[in-house]
Amino acid sequence: MAKPTPGDARVFIPEYWEDAKAELMKRDRIMRRLIPQFDGLHLIGRGEPFTTLARSVVGQQISVKAADTIWQRFTDLCPKCTPAQVLKAGEGLAGCGLSKRKTEYILDLARHFKEKKVHADQWTEMEDEAVIAELIQIRGIGRWTAEMFLIFNLLRPNILPLDDLGLLKGISVNYFSGEPVSRSDAREVAANWAPWCTVATWYLWRSLAPVPVEY
Repeated sequence: MAKPTPGDARVFIPEYWEDAKAELMKRDRIMRRLIPQFDGLHLIGRGEPFTTLARSVVGQQISVKAADTIWQRFTDLCPKCTPAQVLKAGEGLAGCGLSKRKTEYILDLARHFKEKKVHADQWTEMEDEAVIAELIQIRGIGRWTAEMFLIFNLLRPNILPLDDLGLLKGISVNYFSGEPVSRSDAREVAANWAPWCTVATWYLWRSLAPVPVEY
């Protein structure tokens, strides 16, 4: 499914990327124009599931700079970033700058992993919706966060995050001359992308922010 980049076994490039690009450019005139503008760039997956999800909770509804500062304090307190270490820290996590609610969310995440209420070791083999169903049981993780996890951690090829404002804006700018688009409009445009919705979404994100985001 994915191969590590040279020099870092924790960094993965989807094996399907080149095939997906070729298919999208054949089918979709906007993708035919857009994809060559970002030649050499691609989705990069990083990280271990618990760490990825903990960081996503830390970063919710705050600036990237604030999230980086809090995450640094968090990893100073819990350098191994294991569920057991996080649970041992307990309410002390608030001292990292986390709100009371986010502290509760991260402790709930740690409990789900420690008590094996989620099957992280099986996620690579499970269907997309089955993984999402497990993730949204955890406090603080909604469908959008679960879909970002599927894209950036599991590198799933066909995720269409309809709650993502960047995707909707990318479709608006590139397909509708900047006019607002609904989820229904987005679905209609994306009907031509399957089974490579992740790849099309990524290029639409790039059209708005040329520097790739990494989770």
